Amino acid sequence: MEYRKLGQSPLELSAITYGAFAIGGNMWGGNERKDSIAAIHASIDHGVTSLDTAPFYGFGLSEELIGDALVGKNRNKMQILTKFGLVWDGSNEGKGEYFFDATENGKAIPVYKYAAKQNVIKEVEESLKRLKTDYIDLLQLHWPDASTPIDETMEAMQVLIRQGKIRAGGVSNYSLEQVKAAAGTFNLASNQVPYSMLNRSIEQDLLPYTTAHNIGIIAYSPLERGLLSGKYFADATLKSDDHRNDYFGQFNPEKVKALLAALQPLAESKKASLAQLVLRWTSLQQGISVVLAGARTAAQAESNAKAMDITLTADELLFIRQELAKH
Repeated sequence: MEYRKLGQSPLELSAITYGAFAIGGNMWGGNERKDSIAAIHASIDHGVTSLDTAPFYGFGLSEELIGDALVGKNRNKMQILTKFGLVWDGSNEGKGEYFFDATENGKAIPVYKYAAKQNVIKEVEESLKRLKTDYIDLLQLHWPDASTPIDETMEAMQVLIRQGKIRAGGVSNYSLEQVKAAAGTFNLASNQVPYSMLNRSIEQDLLPYTTAHNIGIIAYSPLERGLLSGKYFADATLKSDDHRNDYFGQFNPEKVKALLAALQPLAESKKASLAQLVLRWTSLQQGISVVLAGARTAAQAESNAKAMDITLTADELLFIRQELAKH
């Protein structure tokens, strides 16, 4: 495993960081608690020290599972990354920016983006309890909230740093202009954004800026929720309440299959799976600090961590880029 400094922050994260969205269960067709804990433990056993979660994942369940999984572990050797700013319990009293309706037990639950100072402070206290810890390594705004000035949100994170409740602050899903605004008032550690072989839009403007200004990039959905593993073109099936039934619709399946077919021989030459090759490629792209990889079983977690054992030459990286351009 490689360990990388996150921007100008004091944090050093594992290049493969455990993504805990799926173990929350909601939007992913449920979860198995035993398997989720085993996946976290397997990640740690194979060198993953950084775990990324959010209160919204499973309406608190994902954070609780991480808190339980870390009992008895050396907390000082782990980095907990969580978020704030999505409110689903009505505590925002109608304030903030309506986002979408989530579903739980067949019931629609309105979700709001809400990043006002008092809400940031409140959410962190709740997260600390669920995570069974007294500090968060990286606190991130989950989604931009147009109803709250950016400097107010950044001020809240500065207060939490002074209080010792967080070590660094970042954002997620921020545009270039939003990053510039946040960095103008706060020592911004990172921006967590989607980045994959199929979605490289940040290479146009955001990535050059964050690279030049030493702001970390945490890449999420590098496997496009599993699509780039190739298994959904084989015999894998999705439950009816799995959001990927709709998510996968944005991609051209024939083009994706053609790309994976072109990459398969290279993966085999490395004695690696397609998913491992994709993760390793993502980790090697300029300006990418760490790569999030979700796992719902111990086997998946081990496979993700071992992606960092793959060596890719300059010629092989060029070959991949050429195939991406074709497909």
